Amino acid sequence: MAETLNIKELEQVVVRFSGDSGDGMQLAGNIFSTVSATVGNSISTFPDYPADIRAPQGSLTGVSGFQVHIGASQVYTPGDLCDVLVAMNAAAFKTQLRYAKPNATIIIDTDSFGPKDLEKAAFKSEDYISEMGVDPDRVIACPITTMVKNALEESGMDVKSILKCRNMFALGLVCWLFSRDLNIAFSFLREKFAKKPVIAEANIKVIQAGYDYGHNTHSSAMNVYRIETREKKPGRYMDITGNKATAYGFIAAAEKAGLQLYLGSYPITPATDVLHELSKHKSLGVKTVQCEDEIAGCASAVGASFAGALAVTSTSGPGICLKSEAMNLAVIMELPLVVLDVQRGGPATGLPTKSEQTDLLQVLFGRNGESPMPVLAATSPTDCFYAAYDASKIALEHMTPVVLLTDAFIANGSGAFRLPEMEKLEDINPPYVPEELRGSWTPYMRAENGTRYWAVPGREGFTHILGGLEKDDKTGAISTNPENHDLMTRKRADKIAKIQVPDLEVEGDKDDADLLIVGFGSTYGHLHAAMDELRAQGKKVALAQFRYLNPLPKNTAEVLMKYKKVVVAEQNMGQLAAYLRMKVDGFVPEQFNQVKGQPFVVSELVEFLK
Repeated sequence: MAETLNIKELEQVVVRFSGDSGDGMQLAGNIFSTVSATVGNSISTFPDYPADIRAPQGSLTGVSGFQVHIGASQVYTPGDLCDVLVAMNAAAFKTQLRYAKPNATIIIDTDSFGPKDLEKAAFKSEDYISEMGVDPDRVIACPITTMVKNALEESGMDVKSILKCRNMFALGLVCWLFSRDLNIAFSFLREKFAKKPVIAEANIKVIQAGYDYGHNTHSSAMNVYRIETREKKPGRYMDITGNKATAYGFIAAAEKAGLQLYLGSYPITPATDVLHELSKHKSLGVKTVQCEDEIAGCASAVGASFAGALAVTSTSGPGICLKSEAMNLAVIMELPLVVLDVQRGGPATGLPTKSEQTDLLQVLFGRNGESPMPVLAATSPTDCFYAAYDASKIALEHMTPVVLLTDAFIANGSGAFRLPEMEKLEDINPPYVPEELRGSWTPYMRAENGTRYWAVPGREGFTHILGGLEKDDKTGAISTNPENHDLMTRKRADKIAKIQVPDLEVEGDKDDADLLIVGFGSTYGHLHAAMDELRAQGKKVALAQFRYLNPLPKNTAEVLMKYKKVVVAEQNMGQLAAYLRMKVDGFVPEQFNQVKGQPFVVSELVEFLK
């Protein structure tokens, strides 16, 4: 580095890439996240993109963002505000500045701030920096487009292809700012564009050009930072999104159980990436079917389950509505099935690219009849792996459909994932019908824990029929007997209620807290960060985050009634709070509810909780 550079050691930093939907901000952010995760930094990311398929270029509604928080030690959220903002055009500068800290470094492509660009972004003057109230000394203004064209002028690529590399220049500059190893980025690109080596090498050349620009430019806004990992746990790490982690969790569960994995799905934002990822793994015996609709996706998975596979169907909230009848079929047939619900903003089409937690009551109760079903909620992108594995284990060992809740925030977000060792994952043991019952077995004969035995078709001596009509407890024949229906209803409910789930864990000042924060699923990071900030201010605060929602942990009432003040915080209008009031006598919490389609803002949480 040049001697004039000011190299600062940081504990954490937040970077936000922003530009048009076609500017490749998600790719640039993903590569920067991968580079950071590979060197051992803790990361949390938040892709924030518009619902428009392709908004007009340069428009205020078409801006796509990707925010990444990297830390020397554990980080829990993508950060409220960024330390570095990359704005690839005027519209991005106009709309994304509100996500930047007052002293943030801002990188702009001056070639995208011409008169027409400023007009589209509704600027009133050509002095756009002063108009936005930004200190010019904090702005790195560089003609990125021009420099990319110069770097690739002898590449033989057409202008359109060259312009697609602009995001890599910004990435190279950011990598220089934070002392990142470009070789990791180069490897990523060579793997991603393995079939298009010319494209890979062009992007690599542009990243290097951006890095060199930072190295050779001296500006008051140009400091070099270093973020060293404090605690390094040996192992193989990767930057992984929640959807990819979910797919890997299903694969691992099928491998551990010795079963083929089947996914019946219909494409729906933001769950489609699970289908895409699983379709790549035919070599592991994974079967994926893109069905004609949501109903077929779930019904085909029920059929695959009957045939002896680990069956999964994936969707978002609108698809759960359509799948409910087939989910109920799995309830009465008592077949293992995992239903993945990647929640998004609703109702109806709602906010398809944004995140909410508004499907909780639907997956708990949104079916006809008494139809109890286990429900889990993943707490982070990396926890999606373990949540998918646990949901599969419950489904297979208890012969029941299980709902796994994630949402757009953790499904599209990513974290640094330490690859698990297969031998250390819990065993999965489906309740196959014992051989000694050959000749006397009937379909609803149960093991000691109330779980129906599983007889996979093709096994001689265990031929049977299942269906959607109520069956006799003893014979498995169709029955309309009132007492039998009451008995079967109770047995299905008891089976779910007896599933052993871990106790609800309390973090923070668990013994003497003046306030308990309660949440579920993906809000864990933000609630944990709020708790940490309050404790740093001398407050006595604890956190209890639900991962298992049905059945609830056995100590739920004990935990909730222990503290004088409890706030249930959720991204809906109070569904968890209502459910807990139903389950715990005398529980009357305070509530923090937001349905903005965006993750919580830690500073707002802290202010409310104080």
